[in-house]
Amino acid sequence: MSTPPTPARLVVLVSGAGTNLQALLDACEDPAYGARVVGVGSDRPGVEGLARAERHGVPTFVKQLGQFDTRDHWDLAMRRAVAGFEPDLVVLAGFMKLVSEEFLAEFPGRVVNTHPALSPSFPGTRGPADALEHGVKVTGATLFVVDGGVDTGPIVAQVAVPVADDDDVDSLHERIKAAERAMLVDAVGRIAREGLSVEGRKVRFGAPTT
Repeated sequence: MSTPPTPARLVVLVSGAGTNLQALLDACEDPAYGARVVGVGSDRPGVEGLARAERHGVPTFVKQLGQFDTRDHWDLAMRRAVAGFEPDLVVLAGFMKLVSEEFLAEFPGRVVNTHPALSPSFPGTRGPADALEHGVKVTGATLFVVDGGVDTGPIVAQVAVPVADDDDVDSLHERIKAAERAMLVDAVGRIAREGLSVEGRKVRFGAPTT
């Protein structure tokens, strides 16, 4: 009998409620998913995302920016904490801090993030509001490999969300978040089981060819 493959090791960084984290934790309960969350970190103590991890028995850590003399020192501490879990993939799930080029170099091509818009449209923190103000009929969510820009990395997956005539920012954002969670769970599972190949801006599931 062949030995089942070792689950991919996920470290998830959160800053708030951790609903995307919860979706990943739930998915990881199925051995066929191919991944497990081995660590959860935050830049804020006491957030619900940390409590979700603790309820699942997942180790957590907190690195507050204000505890460090410089942002570089904070980033180094965060980088070392994440590296200690030997992750195969780092998922920024509602993590509200930008990580450095040095952080990304520590985990090359292995840091992913979501954005509540169809990139490259509407980068930044106002994706749903900008979509409404622009009058688009379809928006959505994007999963991307993080690079040095703001929501500019190579695109892993996208999901479309129609904009209703009576939408406000809250109603639209809630539907985007629901679609985003499903997209994230599906894509992270595929990365865990199949690998990910990034060549320039083209991203494909599957191990890189040699």
